[in-house]
Amino acid sequence: MSPLGIASTAFSLFSAFGAGSAGSASSAAGRGDFAASLALRMAEQRSQSFDALLGTMSGKGLAGGLESLYGGFSAPGGSGDALAALGLAGRGQGLSAFGRNLSLFDPESAYRMMSDINNRDVTYKAQFSELSEMKAAVDEMRRAGEALAAKMADPATVADDVALAAELQSFVARYNDWIGRFEGTVKAGGLLAGTQAAEISLYELRQSVESIFNGAVGGVRGMPDIGLSIDPATHRAALDGERLGAMLAGNREGVVAAVGEFGRNFARSAELLVSENNFIRNRLDNLDRAIDYIADNKSSLQAEFGLGDAARPSAQVAKALAAYERMLQA
Repeated sequence: MSPLGIASTAFSLFSAFGAGSAGSASSAAGRGDFAASLALRMAEQRSQSFDALLGTMSGKGLAGGLESLYGGFSAPGGSGDALAALGLAGRGQGLSAFGRNLSLFDPESAYRMMSDINNRDVTYKAQFSELSEMKAAVDEMRRAGEALAAKMADPATVADDVALAAELQSFVARYNDWIGRFEGTVKAGGLLAGTQAAEISLYELRQSVESIFNGAVGGVRGMPDIGLSIDPATHRAALDGERLGAMLAGNREGVVAAVGEFGRNFARSAELLVSENNFIRNRLDNLDRAIDYIADNKSSLQAEFGLGDAARPSAQVAKALAAYERMLQA
């Protein structure tokens, strides 16, 4: 296939990976995440193909180009034997025994690009599974906020310091479970590292806990003022019982109002994160489109660029990939 044919197919794949919801900042970010690395590889492939074409036009030829590609590899019989030794002799239709498309000027670069697509196919499925679990967990945190707010309407709870503290401690435990499960996944090497939807979900719920505006009307400066704070290093929540007791003794009504307002606002923040046309759903939509595109076009992509190496997922990717397969069967 000519370099122009490669460019045409590459552009089609780039467009499909970049599809997203119009008017959404998170969707735009998703498009960049999906497309940037692959677009660079495709640009390199086009450049290398054109370079090889110029080499052929100048008399260098395919064999000479391959010898340059393999660092000057040569065999006793010259270029023909070098090609045969690499399994690249002949330029017939179809792929070589090593899965390269020999009709391309630079089959090795195309093969590497297909290897990248194979890896992305697995990674996108793993990310879809992980982000789906995060979406479900955000919804659980929404219910935790709603439950806390509802308890502040229960006279028996708000009149009993121990019962009120127990409700706050229950919320703290659920919040810390959330952090423990997902914070590592956005760090370097995590499945969702660099994924805006995941990072913002963690950040927004943390900011909701730290907000100083809950309870302002009743003279309380947010949850930190009554003893519920976030450790800046670990991002875990903790409840200072002595601080809470002192605030209840001096301004019980204000504390109860602050906790109720916090619970409602926290639940609203969580609900927005998983709402239509927002961060998590947009990212899942982008991942789903990328997965579907690769599935629908993998055979034609391999016919054009070569088979590529099979993906070799890490343990965490393999675990999430298995969860993705279970999702499909459910």
